[in-house]
Amino acid sequence: MPFEPPTPPAEIPPELVESLEDCSPTQLREAANYAFALATYRERESRLDDGDSGEAPPEPISRPAEVPAKASLTTKTINENRYYYWQWREGDRVKSKYHAPVDE
Repeated sequence: MPFEPPTPPAEIPPELVESLEDCSPTQLREAANYAFALATYRERESRLDDGDSGEAPPEPISRPAEVPAKASLTTKTINENRYYYWQWREGDRVKSKYHAPVDE
């Protein structure tokens, strides 16, 4: 069975799909990293606009040496408890590292 190109999601505008089809693999990976970072930023801005002050990370934020500067703090709910995790992208993978509980 020959390898088939992926089908773009219906939510992506056709002009964006056309632009992406003209990109090299390196440009596509960079675009994916940028899109992930932009989505994270916009989600955070949306939470702040909604007045969700409970999402503010603890201060001061100490970034471990193994966590890259491009990492952002995200909140995960595990067994009805909320925790902060550093998240960043390495190639096609999203890496996470525990930071602290949300409610100490």
